Amino acid sequence: MIEFLPLLLFFVICISLLLGYPVAFTLGGVSILFAMIASLFGLFDLTLLETMPNRLFGIMTNSTLVAVPLFIFMGVTLEKSKIAELLLTSMSKLFSRYKSGLGISILFVGTMLAASTGIVGATVIAMGLISLPAMLKRGYSQKISTGLIAATGTLGQIIPPSIALVILGDVLATAYQQSQLKIGNYVAKSLSVGDLFMAAIVPGIILVLIYGLYFVIALRKQELNTFSESKNDNLFKLLSTLVPPFFLIFAVLGSIILGVASPTEAAGIGALGAILIALFHKKLTIQILKETTKQSAFISSMVFLILIGASIFSLVFRGLGGEELITEIFNMIPGGLFGAMILVMLLVFILGFILDFIEITFIVVPIVGPILMAMGADPLWLGVLLAINLQTSFLTPPFGFALFYLRSVVPEKIKTETMYEGVLPFIVIQIFVLCLVAYFPTLATFLPNLIFSNSY
Repeated sequence: MIEFLPLLLFFVICISLLLGYPVAFTLGGVSILFAMIASLFGLFDLTLLETMPNRLFGIMTNSTLVAVPLFIFMGVTLEKSKIAELLLTSMSKLFSRYKSGLGISILFVGTMLAASTGIVGATVIAMGLISLPAMLKRGYSQKISTGLIAATGTLGQIIPPSIALVILGDVLATAYQQSQLKIGNYVAKSLSVGDLFMAAIVPGIILVLIYGLYFVIALRKQELNTFSESKNDNLFKLLSTLVPPFFLIFAVLGSIILGVASPTEAAGIGALGAILIALFHKKLTIQILKETTKQSAFISSMVFLILIGASIFSLVFRGLGGEELITEIFNMIPGGLFGAMILVMLLVFILGFILDFIEITFIVVPIVGPILMAMGADPLWLGVLLAINLQTSFLTPPFGFALFYLRSVVPEKIKTETMYEGVLPFIVIQIFVLCLVAYFPTLATFLPNLIFSNSY
């Protein structure tokens, strides 16, 4: 029974979270409580907790994590200044002559918004408020409309640049170093967030293309209402709306790909670019800037508090012998790395029902990442699989967070069952892409190995 104390710790934390206690304080508080009780029976060395100040100092001085508040600021600025809404309106008018034009516009703009915010809740709510009325007015079915919006909102998990990939990349980099030390490789090359950005591009594009293909096919037999197009909009006005946000995203990614800037520096470019775009469209006011700064600080504080709590949990979990226990469990699973990967993916998928991607990344990846990579898993391949998996869990009924977010903004006439039916095809698509990347790891590793030849 004693050897299962780490799993009991994990179980108690999950139960506490289900009861509604704050994530950051639950992670740290329950872990310290377990450590103190275990120390009374000689099962935990309390001197291990003396290393926490160094761990916290390392978090606060981590230059990579500086990208998190900057990317958050970029996304919130585009949302608060209504640039995303303006972008969607312009795209809809540009493709209004096509039957699926509005839906494709929503998918495209939603992808850009998801990439810039990286927060599923913000993207789903924004797209629900902006695009759902237009889709219903156009004549799209409730099922297709809600399914597309919910699925598009979750793309922030896999489309770079996003804070989800920044956080996952930083955690994986540490896990990769630990895995190399575990196998005796003391001169391992570094793994960066830029590597994970590049690894996610091809799977992300595949996912978006299949989304669009399904949407076009689903509309073949549906009758739509006539879409009235404003006569006052010309091509120049549309391009002036479309080009700046696209240029911003490509500038952020391009600066990383070309080696001009690190992900953190690129995030600074993105934050400044978002302000300039808002000024260009005369959408930025002092009040909007205050709201943007306040919300960005709130979200960033939440992320770092969770990271601190997760660091305490990780320390206590290892102090209770959790890493050795997980290693033994993985070694007992038939199929070696393949069997262990299936177990981890199922665990992440299930945890996605009750935890946000930030908590899962900070809690699960530091524990299982080094073990899987020591068993031979490519870190970029593992990172992309985790990102797609987390994205899928956000959609899965009845606990998918994206469905809860969308439910809060859709009209009451749209039943929850209709939303469930709408997301099912997109869940199937995500599982297909997950299996595709799992079977063909080069989909994740080809681009970073080609561009960053000196990387890990």
